[in-house]
Amino acid sequence: MIQLGIIADDFTGASDIASFLVENGLRTVQMNGIPQRPLPDGVDAVVISLKSRSNPVDEAIAQSLAALAWLRAQDCRQFYFKYCSTFDSTAQGNIGPVTDALLDALGEDFTVISPALPVNGRTIFNGYLFVGEVLLNESGMRNHPITPMTDASLIRLMNAQSRGKTGLVACPDVAQGAARVRERFAELRRDGYRYTVVDSVDNAQLAVLAEACADLKLLTGGSGLGAYVAARLSGGKKGSDAFVPRKALTVALSGSCSVMTNKQVAAYQAIAPTRFVEAERCIHEGDAYIEELYQWAVAHLGGEYAPLLYATVPPDELKAIQQRFGVEKASHAIEQTFAALAVKLKAHGVRNFINAGGETSSIVVQHLGVDGFHIGRQIAPGVPWLRVLDDDLYLALKSGNFGSEDFFAHAQGMFA
Repeated sequence: MIQLGIIADDFTGASDIASFLVENGLRTVQMNGIPQRPLPDGVDAVVISLKSRSNPVDEAIAQSLAALAWLRAQDCRQFYFKYCSTFDSTAQGNIGPVTDALLDALGEDFTVISPALPVNGRTIFNGYLFVGEVLLNESGMRNHPITPMTDASLIRLMNAQSRGKTGLVACPDVAQGAARVRERFAELRRDGYRYTVVDSVDNAQLAVLAEACADLKLLTGGSGLGAYVAARLSGGKKGSDAFVPRKALTVALSGSCSVMTNKQVAAYQAIAPTRFVEAERCIHEGDAYIEELYQWAVAHLGGEYAPLLYATVPPDELKAIQQRFGVEKASHAIEQTFAALAVKLKAHGVRNFINAGGETSSIVVQHLGVDGFHIGRQIAPGVPWLRVLDDDLYLALKSGNFGSEDFFAHAQGMFA
């Protein structure tokens, strides 16, 4: 019986929460899309990776409900809708509509909203989401190319994109413990609230929330709450030492334009071969440009540090690219270039891929034909090494703002 089923709205977010489940004692696999194969023996938790964060609402709902149906058929006990710790969404969704659809399908009328991840600086106070020391809308997320976040109020954000009302369980209540949080849940339900944001300024408060949520059928949030749900289910066990890749041909691909990824690319440029992937050439030159990039990457394989191909640019340059070519056209062309490169490089013998950015990661995984992963050691909080099921192929899927500035080098320094 599966104790916990995770429906993740992108591939980096899926590996993010999977790493915390493993770290906290749950035997976990990550499956890419609705599983089409039997699960490995002895699995406690399944994370289903979807690409539903920024696609049309109807598609996101359909994918999420299909994942839920599969999990219910496996007699899963509790369900978790995983989204980003920066609540990446638009005024129309997709977090609210998917949450509503999952609640309806389960016959439930209440759940929690908890994107907090204190280990990576995502905290909630008075219902407002902070990134480090600043409000969400004052962070680099205000310049996100697909889901710019211009409001830090989780209550307003959720109310704008959902059918119900969003309440708040504030810090003073959380500080009193799980029993008081459950009392607040009951009060909010009586008053007609369908969801509640729960303040979480540190890990201790997330542990309280996990205990208070034990009887809720559906939870929603980031990987922070997921970690403490796993700890509760495992009885406080810790995962055994996880695997790392062997030293082999390695390539890094970066499509993220987050503040941290820009710093990571800049740091890596000082020590390793790097090549900028130009949106205009991706759009107009297609296969010829892909072949040129491929030949460059092959020529730089096997050195001290892996070659990095990147489309990462600062916010002003990103805005100029989007204005010139259009957001969707530029993004699609770059993603398809990375996907084709990954396929060619795998055929050449590359065994380790380091991917920065949710869209880059998802397109690479899909085109490589990967259907699932075992979860390895964390490179950084929320970024584990992943080993493909039944294959000696390893990937790292990094959400844009995760990891330290030396991320690319550090990932390779872990090789066995």
